[in-house]
Amino acid sequence: MSLKIDEQGFYGEFGGAYIPEMLYPNVEELKESYLKIIHSDEFQKEFQALLKDYVGRPTPLYLAERLSEHYSAEIWLKREDLCHTGAHKVNNTIGQILLAERLGKKRIIAETGAGQHGVATATACALKGLECIVYMGEKDIARQAPNVSRMRMLGAEVRPAMSGSRTLKDATNEAIRDWINNPTDTHYIIGSVVGPHPYPDLVARLQAVISEEIKAQLDGNPTHIMACVGGGSNAIGAFYHFLDDEDVELIGLEAAGHGINTDKSAATMALGTPGVLHASMTLVMQTLDGQVTEPHSVSAGLDYPGVGPWHAHLHKEGRVRYESVTDQEALDAVLLLSRKEGIIPALETAHAFAHLEKMDLKPTDRIVINLSGRGDKDLSTYIEFLDV
Repeated sequence: MSLKIDEQGFYGEFGGAYIPEMLYPNVEELKESYLKIIHSDEFQKEFQALLKDYVGRPTPLYLAERLSEHYSAEIWLKREDLCHTGAHKVNNTIGQILLAERLGKKRIIAETGAGQHGVATATACALKGLECIVYMGEKDIARQAPNVSRMRMLGAEVRPAMSGSRTLKDATNEAIRDWINNPTDTHYIIGSVVGPHPYPDLVARLQAVISEEIKAQLDGNPTHIMACVGGGSNAIGAFYHFLDDEDVELIGLEAAGHGINTDKSAATMALGTPGVLHASMTLVMQTLDGQVTEPHSVSAGLDYPGVGPWHAHLHKEGRVRYESVTDQEALDAVLLLSRKEGIIPALETAHAFAHLEKMDLKPTDRIVINLSGRGDKDLSTYIEFLDV
């Protein structure tokens, strides 16, 4: 049941394509062609070669012995932080850049929060010699400065989003406006399983390589798979091939910010109600009259007032359990992982690790955590908030 999507792009009641008329040709072109293109032998040959020789896949599945000892359970880390560019985002951008080429698009736009998707998009554009424009909230530009510099070094133009909270939501709004104004030569590489159909399905299929590798690398199923959730691409990637394995508990961790009972949170599953955000019906943090409320997270990549429709559906069906983690809990998890395993995680990823503190773990538990990104980009935040 979990994998089914209808012709209009709905997962149960969530999904679809609520788009302005000006975007209809773009979205329809993508919808009509994406499956045929990505399943073609020519596409798969180039995609798989780039994943292996350029991205560095398969990424290791690493048994974290000291962390396992600390929690008295078997804990495995899917090392997406070892991908080229430092996060899982590049799996999607490499796939979409190959798709854009085959659609004859010469100009690429993207949105980014933590900057990892922006870097991955700029990387793919440099690889293929395409024009690249990345929209990023002014607030995120300040707190993710290293990634902004990386994008510019790779030849991308970084355009600040100055409206609203000046974060990921607003960057997405600006990218959609650009796409409306440049409908013929531009492909919009959405960075997560959000937006109008077919993007949630397209991005999920490209990120599913994560769970495909976990299946091959682990002897038997884990008891749990855990991943952080903002829009939700790394989580869907880790869950995808286990959705019908009922013996595997799937847990998504979202950002509680200062706490779900405060006005500074980004915990969409706990606080959201059905509504349309960025051209998709999903769960949205909003007022009673439908105005989107401003999210908060110390993590730029989870600072989003919605979630992908896949996740809204999996939440409603009860297949995935979603929990929330505060800023401080995530920061504490950063230090623990750094000092137990010599791995400094991205702030987003740290939300998944923080949940280990709340679990009633047994020695027979086999937990896979999708370590979706590395923490270089967050060092200024760590210096500000941690005693380092």
